[in-house]
Amino acid sequence: MPTELFTETEMLLQWNKYAQRLGDKGYRIMESLLLINEPKLNGTSITIELPNEGSKLDFEKEIHGLLGHLKGHLHNHDITIEVIVNESIENKRSFNDQDRYNRLHEINPNIELLRTTFGLDLDA
Repeated sequence: MPTELFTETEMLLQWNKYAQRLGDKGYRIMESLLLINEPKLNGTSITIELPNEGSKLDFEKEIHGLLGHLKGHLHNHDITIEVIVNESIENKRSFNDQDRYNRLHEINPNIELLRTTFGLDLDA
């Protein structure tokens, strides 16, 4: 079995290609789990943090396909994946109304015009 060296950049490229392929097939939840947090490479061991046990269980259903893809495309059959549950990741997604508004304003500054035209208030 081949055990060629590879970089974290090469691993991330193949990881993202696999995620995109899942998304193209309609497996959006799996795609989002793969992209929720950037995996870290340590030698041939890849570590990914997920926000809860449910995500971990869903991820583990796809892990063999992902490992096969990575091993084949990176030409290294020593690759392993470790899944870590980190509940604090989920907390990063808790936004208040002002945070949501700021994010929308970054995406489209015209939202301020909409807010003022209709007299909308964030405290409602």
